Amino acid sequence: MAIGNPSVSPAVVTREIDLTNGVPNASSSTGAMVGNFRWGPVDQPILVSNEGTLVSVFGNPSDETSVDFHTASYFLKYSNSLQVVREVYEAGTEATATAAVDSDGLVLTLTVSEGGEDYVTAPAVTITAADSGDTPTLTATISGGAVTALTVTPGATPFLYNSNPTITISGGQGSDIVNAYGADTARTPTSIPLVKNDDNWDVQESTLKAASHEIIARYPGALGNSLKVEVCSDTGFAAWAFKGEFDAAPGLSPFASNVGATGTDEVHVAVIDEDGVISGTKGKVLETFAFVSVATNAKTSNGTGNYILDVINRGSAFIHMANIPGVVTPAQAVNGVVHATFTGAAKAISLTNGSDSRALGTAQYISGFDQFADKDTTLVDFLIAPGMALAADQTTVVNDLVAKVQGTNGRKDCVVIASPNRNSVVGVAKANINAAIIANVSFTRSSYLVVDNNYLKVYDKFNDKYIYIPAASSTAGIMASTDLNAAAWYSPAGTRRGQYLGVTGLSYNASKTERDELYKAGINPVANIPGNGVLLFGDKTHLNRPSAFDRINVRRLFLLLERSIAAASQNILFEFNDEFTRAEFLNIVEPVLRDIKGRRGITDFSVICDETNNTGEIIDANQFVASMFIKPARSINFITLNFVAVRSGVSFEEVVGAA
Repeated sequence: MAIGNPSVSPAVVTREIDLTNGVPNASSSTGAMVGNFRWGPVDQPILVSNEGTLVSVFGNPSDETSVDFHTASYFLKYSNSLQVVREVYEAGTEATATAAVDSDGLVLTLTVSEGGEDYVTAPAVTITAADSGDTPTLTATISGGAVTALTVTPGATPFLYNSNPTITISGGQGSDIVNAYGADTARTPTSIPLVKNDDNWDVQESTLKAASHEIIARYPGALGNSLKVEVCSDTGFAAWAFKGEFDAAPGLSPFASNVGATGTDEVHVAVIDEDGVISGTKGKVLETFAFVSVATNAKTSNGTGNYILDVINRGSAFIHMANIPGVVTPAQAVNGVVHATFTGAAKAISLTNGSDSRALGTAQYISGFDQFADKDTTLVDFLIAPGMALAADQTTVVNDLVAKVQGTNGRKDCVVIASPNRNSVVGVAKANINAAIIANVSFTRSSYLVVDNNYLKVYDKFNDKYIYIPAASSTAGIMASTDLNAAAWYSPAGTRRGQYLGVTGLSYNASKTERDELYKAGINPVANIPGNGVLLFGDKTHLNRPSAFDRINVRRLFLLLERSIAAASQNILFEFNDEFTRAEFLNIVEPVLRDIKGRRGITDFSVICDETNNTGEIIDANQFVASMFIKPARSINFITLNFVAVRSGVSFEEVVGAA
């Protein structure tokens, strides 16, 4: 290669040529799920690595949240990387309806304009009073959480309207989840807060301050009702029950003293588990904040802000503080610096009125999974679908997830893992389960979707009971474990890699005939194989046409290649589309493909990146094209063993052809 002469006179010239560029290792074992939990931030992906972290962030599971909690914890038996989004129930839009009467005012036509969302029971329906006669009674019919019809029951005396009446629909949706809150008796909060996460608090802080809130649980849920917050100045410190948690009484801070302020601006704050629901011990001190100041401009010795509201809202794991509880004297100006003074005995605020979320619906799950719609902001390999009760709800959520992956603007870098709806599998007579599963699994047929058939019986140690959870999270975990212990291009099924961990039983165990039926429908059986335990006994994607991509290992191989090579290609973005850049790309990609070939992931490959696919038109359009032809390795699904009996005196060579 000609390099030119960099010197006019004789000289020794050194150059460095970097041929070490390569394809970065791509993560392939991160799961993502949405669930109902007792505590923790809402509408925000949180990365958890083990069950301990899951508990510390989202709380111990209640009876109502145990399925979602253990769905998460069972994935963590295989992988230490799970993105979790907590969702809570918020009442959906209310239904609306109109009424019309004929010219005689006798015939009433009822039309449901909007069916609304999330109705648990039929709402109350009222109609404006009739101009004459008895006002009719209206009754709503709900289906799928929406109002689908209204019926009218006339009174004893026929009604008459001179104009179209107005219909009002109310109730039936249940109560929204809210944060626990507390205030001084002198304050009466004017609103019930729903603060979902820290970003949401930043938006709502001024509103909640104006609404006279003092202490608000950091996250929504009834768990916050166990919290009590005590604020103590020097006046009440000697008699304070929690003085032993602090080194000394609060007083005048050094910062305030240095500018000539008087009085006492310092307080201690203790956050207590009053009922013991959070920690398991009544009255346990969960956290303390010592020597914080009620002066808005207060600083510590190292210059950090020490104003009580800023310290609490920056550092507490349990509460937000909108206003200071207790007696704070009017601010005083000293040498141009504004201060305040806290007086009186310790002030205790118990939080109340927090509520737990009821079961999540399709709207909540879809909204939660929206957090993973953009691959540029979230890295995931498995979208783990929930196990919903009804087939229609399960289908809606799963198909939405598939659209998020393979749609026009989909991620196209991960797979969806789903189980059938719960009512098809749990509590159904075994003779009817297979037919129910096949009938109700009407998901989008896609190579980006993997479907299993079962629910796992597991022990809930927190509530001392056995529960059934969808197998999907463990199926995803098996695939993640396969990636970590072998490679993405290996089949995750069978005795070597397909073992389900911590399972005490299955909702049902399919026979060989039943497994055949499921497999033909693109559903992978989870079966208890005698002597081998509970295994994933299939490795199909939910594609319904002959293709290499109807196998999990092939789909996962291509996802890994696409992600890693796309990341490596970032290095040549904005370079020239010439022979040098194309050679650089080949030097990056081909060693990786050779490595995967050597590790049995592919049987052969070819990479074309030259003037044949980078024509003048391509170059003028500021584009770069590389075509990779790959022959993926195929997993064995069927084994034939021929056992041949041979007569004495006959050599094996004579009969080999007959076998």
